[in-house]
Parts: sequence; C-alpha cells; structure tokens
Amino acid sequence: MSFKNRGVEGTSTSVIYQKWTLFLCIASFCAGMFFTSRLWTLPETKGGITRTTAVEAERLSLVSEGCNTRLLQQKDVKLVSKYVYGEVSKTHHALQTLDKTISNLEMELAAAKATQESILSGAPISQDIVKGDSSKKRKYFMVVGINTAFSSRKRRDSVRATWMPQGEKRKKLEEEKGIIMRFVIGHSATLGGILDRAIEAENSKHGDFLRLDHVEGYLELSAKTKTYFATSVKLWDAEYYVKVDDDVHVNIGTLAETLARHRKKPRVYIGCMKSGPVLAQKGVRYHEPEYWKFGETGNKYFRHATGQIYAISKDLASYISVNQHVLHKYTNEDVSLGSWLIGLDVQHIDDRRLCCGTPPDCEWKAQAGNVCVASFDWTCSGICRSVDRLKEVHRRCGEGEKALWKAAI
Repeated sequence: MSFKNRGVEGTSTSVIYQKWTLFLCIASFCAGMFFTSRLWTLPETKGGITRTTAVEAERLSLVSEGCNTRLLQQKDVKLVSKYVYGEVSKTHHALQTLDKTISNLEMELAAAKATQESILSGAPISQDIVKGDSSKKRKYFMVVGINTAFSSRKRRDSVRATWMPQGEKRKKLEEEKGIIMRFVIGHSATLGGILDRAIEAENSKHGDFLRLDHVEGYLELSAKTKTYFATSVKLWDAEYYVKVDDDVHVNIGTLAETLARHRKKPRVYIGCMKSGPVLAQKGVRYHEPEYWKFGETGNKYFRHATGQIYAISKDLASYISVNQHVLHKYTNEDVSLGSWLIGLDVQHIDDRRLCCGTPPDCEWKAQAGNVCVASFDWTCSGICRSVDRLKEVHRRCGEGEKALWKAAI
C-alpha cells in the first residue's frame, strides 16, 4: 500500500516538475529574445543622442509588446522591403541622371570629332570657313538659315527689304546679339554654271549666303535640310539652329526671346507641331511614296514641326551632323526631321506663335500684345504672293527695329 502511495506521489511530483520546466523555458525564451534584441541593436551616438534605423526601432517596439515571433517576422519583411525599395528607387534615379550626362558628353564629343574631320578634309565649301579660327571659337546665340532657291532672287530681295538687317546692321547683330542670318543654297547640277555664277555675284554684293555642298532640287529638300544643320554646326558654335523659308515673315527679336526661354533645357525641338494625313495617292501634293511604313491607309504622321519654320538646339544639330549618312530621308523635309528626332529623348515644344496667319490675324495679335514670331498663309505654305505682300505684312505685323536690339537674350 505504501509502495502504491509512493508511486502516485512520485508521478504527481514529476508532472509538477514538467509544468515548471515548460514555464521556465518559455520565460527564458522571452527574456532571451528581449535581451538579445537589445544587445544586437548597436546604437550610434552623436552628441549624446542615440540613433537607430526605422527597421530597428520598429523591431524594439514589437518585442516590447510581446513575443509573437510570427508577427515580428512579418513586420520585419514589410519594413525591410520598404527600405530596400526606397534605396532601389534612389539608385535608379541616379543611374538615369548619369545616363543623361553620358549622352550629352557623347553628343559633344561627336560634334568635336565632326568639326575636326571638317577641318582636315577642307569641307564645307562656304566662304565663312576661311574667316579664321576666331569665328569658330566664339559662342553665338542662334543661326537663322533662310531656305532659298536659284529662282527666288525677288523673294530674297523682299526679305532684305523687310525683316533681315543688311550691311553694318547685320554685322552688328552678329557682334552684339550673337545672331547669324544667311540665305541657304547649294549648287546646280552643272557645278560652276550660270546659276552658280549668279549666286556668287549676288553674294559678293550682299555677303549673306551660306553655300552648301548639295545639289539643289525640290525633291532634295530633306537632304538639303540635313546638310544645312551639319554645315552650320561646324561653322558656328550656337545654342540654336533655325530653318525658315524665304516666303515667311519673321520677327527676329521675338524669335530670339522665345528661344531664350528654353535655353536651359536639353535637346529642344521648337515649332508648330502637327500630325497631318499620310497621302498615299500619287499625283497629289505632299504625296508620300513610303506611305506603307506608317501603317494602314488613312493613318497620320507622328507629331513634327511644320516646315515653314522650326528650331533645334545645338545637341540635336550635332546629332544630325554626326549621323547624317544613316538618317533616312522622306519626301517631305519636315517629316524627315521629325523622324530623325522621334526616337530620341527630345522635348517637343509646340508654340503657335511660330505659325500665325497674315493680316489681320498677326495684326490683331500684335495689338493685343502677343507679337507673332512668324506669319504665313497655310493655303500657300508661305505668304501668298510674298514678293508683293511681304512689305505689307511687315508694316502691319512687324515688331519694330527697336524691339530687335532690345531683345533680352
């Protein structure tokens, strides 16, 4: 009987010991977790102030609240994920900034190489090349190339009589404002023929031509535009390069101030942006022989500046200069320029003041204090009968000579 009592008593004591053991284990585990977390947190002190990371602070808060290790692990994962995501975002932003910097440096290096090759090869043939190294070293604000043809002598004279300064005033414009203005033309199919001699005689009188190594022709406007930018960027170190037709009225001072507002932006393409239909029908004006590249019949072109006038920044002109041999030429030169830039990180700036109508449109806007940069008739893709009407447009819509010299550039 006593043996049985001892057996029962021993069993009871064993159960008590097991309960106390389990209790002490749990208590020891919690205490260990608490003290271990405190010992692993190595706070940084600066000026007597203890600092911990957000993840560590949250861990301490959770431990002090209890010993739910699963909740602690879940919170740890969320906090660490948030922290890592923030660091990855910062790194991604830094890489993007570095990539843009490298891109800019590559463009500048390419422009320098192109200039060196031009000097070594003796091209282009423009008379501006022989003026010496001083003209190349000087910084200009903008180069305005006025696209013209052999048959457009009267148009050129009407431009000279209105919005293009002549003689000493043009030289003063270059010296004081850093604005270069030239009529842009290539050569005839018969190099040195009667057409070329006529241009040479006209240039000897006015000195306002930029001659290109290019054969003139209406269907070669895309090639001429490409050669113009490539030649200009080699001759003059300017911030902007402008192309304008010789049957458009331009307020040069307003144009300069408009471009100056964007001078801190990289890779700028400024003009009246449009997206006209792709014309597949043969025989119509602006027919696109490569219409099939733009998708189904009836599709529109990508956004690009209308061809009467547009401007690009130096980095884009340098890009065209370096890659001119591999840039595809479409029939329409404005489409070609847009295609060269569409795949680049370019800022397309749509400014409707570059495509005002002729009076009364530009006149009303001028009276309202919103002077137009350029004016022309959409129906004629320029000023209709510009030789006869340009003086009237200039009188009614011109900015005035003082505005040009007071322009804030």
